[in-house]
Amino acid sequence: MNTEKSLENVRKLLKKHGQSHLLGFWADLDAKQKQHLLDQIQQLDFIKIDSWVADYVKKPDSSVINGDLIPIKSYGCKPSGPEQQLKYIKAIELGQELIRRGKVAAFVVAGGQGTRLGFDGPKGDFPISPVKNKTLFQIFAETIAAVSEKYGTPCPWYIMTSPLNFHQTEEIFKQNNYYGLEKDNINIFQQGTLPNFNSDGKILLADKADISCSPDGHGGSLQALYESGALEDMEKRGVEFFSYWQVDNALINIFDPLFIGLHFVDQAEMSSKALVKTNPFEKVGNFCICDGKLNVIEYSEFNKLPDSQAPLNPDGTQPKLAERRNADGSLVFQLGSIAIHIINRTFIEKFNSGDYSLPLHRAEKNISHIDENGNPIESKEIKLESFIFDALPLASKSIVLETIRSEEFAPTKNLTGVDSAESARQMIIDRAADWLESAGVKVPRNPDGSPDCIIEIAPGFALEKNDLKTKLNEIPPIKPKDIVYLA
Repeated sequence: MNTEKSLENVRKLLKKHGQSHLLGFWADLDAKQKQHLLDQIQQLDFIKIDSWVADYVKKPDSSVINGDLIPIKSYGCKPSGPEQQLKYIKAIELGQELIRRGKVAAFVVAGGQGTRLGFDGPKGDFPISPVKNKTLFQIFAETIAAVSEKYGTPCPWYIMTSPLNFHQTEEIFKQNNYYGLEKDNINIFQQGTLPNFNSDGKILLADKADISCSPDGHGGSLQALYESGALEDMEKRGVEFFSYWQVDNALINIFDPLFIGLHFVDQAEMSSKALVKTNPFEKVGNFCICDGKLNVIEYSEFNKLPDSQAPLNPDGTQPKLAERRNADGSLVFQLGSIAIHIINRTFIEKFNSGDYSLPLHRAEKNISHIDENGNPIESKEIKLESFIFDALPLASKSIVLETIRSEEFAPTKNLTGVDSAESARQMIIDRAADWLESAGVKVPRNPDGSPDCIIEIAPGFALEKNDLKTKLNEIPPIKPKDIVYLA
C-alpha cells in the first residue's frame, strides 16, 4: 500500500478515535519520517486505547476493588510445628533436586535507569557492594555462577530491559565478558511500551515524527517472555519454573530451595514471597484475599481504603483498612509484597495463548514531549503500566512464603535514606556479620549493635549462612574498623 493510501486510511482512523493531532506536523516531515510515523500509528490498537482512556486516563482512581478483603494465610519463615517441619525438609530436598536437574531459571526485570540514584545508566550497572563496589548485575551473576557450581548444572538467566536501556545493557555484559557466565546461558530482551497521554486522553508526541511511549511495567514481562522467544528457549532447555525478581534488590536469594520446593509440592502456578510490614503504610503491595482469590493491592491504592468496620477517629475521620489490628496488636493486613515470585513456564504459556490481560494502572509522571506548537517541554502527564502481581488471581493456585527482611530484601531506589543505596550497603554488611556470628565468628560491634567493621561475602564463598561453617579456617580474625572481603 502506498503512502498516500495509508495516509488517507490513517487520517480516517485518527479522526474516528479523536487522535487527529498525531498528524499535526505532517507537512514538516521528510518522506522517511512520514513513513516512520505512519508505521507507529498503524501498530496502535485504537479499540483498546479508547477503553484505556475511558477507564484509566480520565479516572484519577482507576483501580476498582470489588468484594471484601480478608488477610491471607501464608507459610512462616520457620515451620509452625512438627508436621510442617517435615514438609519444609521435603520441600528443600525437592527444590534442590529441581535446581540440580536444570528445571529452574533466573529472571530479572531490569528496565529501570539509575536516575534517582544520580547514576547515568541502567540501574543494574549501579555499584552497590560495600568493599569491592560490585554492581547489581555482577552480584546476580556471581550468585548464578555459584549456584550452577554447587548444583552441577548451568542455570540460565533471562533479563528483561526497557527499549531505553536494552543496547546499554547488552554492551555492559559484553564489556564485562558476561561476568564469567556462558554467553549462551544469558538471554537479554526488551519489554513492550504503551503510549503516554495528557489528561484529555490525547496521545503525546515525543517529537514531530515519534509517538511518546513508556515501558509497559513489569507486568509486561508476561507478554515479553513469549514474544521475545524466551519461553521457547526455556522449553528447549527443559526449564519448568523461573525465579522472578526486580533489579534493585541487592540481597535477593535467587534460587531458594524451600520456596521452589513448597511451590512444587503445593502444585502452584505462581507463588510469592512476603515480609511483615514495618508500619501500616509502608510502600509495598498488600497481600489479601478478594473474592476467594489471592491479590496484591498496590500501596497507593490500599492505603486509601477506609475501614468500614472501625469506629470513627476522635476527629471524625474514618480509620484506614491498612491500620486494622488484631487483638495482639499486630496488623491484620501485615504481609507486604517484595516482588519475588516463582512462576511456572506453562502458566505464562497459558496466559499468552488465552484471552487474558492484566489491568492497567495510571501514574502521573514528568514526561518529555512536544506541545501543540512543536516545542519540546516536560510536564506531568499520564503513563499506563501493568504489574506482574495482577497475574496472581489468574493462577489456579498460589502460595505465599514469609521471609526475613534482613536476609533478602534491600531495595535500592534512592541514593540516601529509606530504601537507598546507603541502606542497601549497610544491609549487605549487617547480613554478612549475622552470617559470620551464626557460624561462630566473633564480629566487633558498636554500642548500638551495628557492626564496627565493613564486611562483604562473595556469593562464591557462601550462598547462605550454613556454607560458612565449612570455611571457618579461611576466615581471618576480624578487628574493629577492619575491611573484610571473603571470596
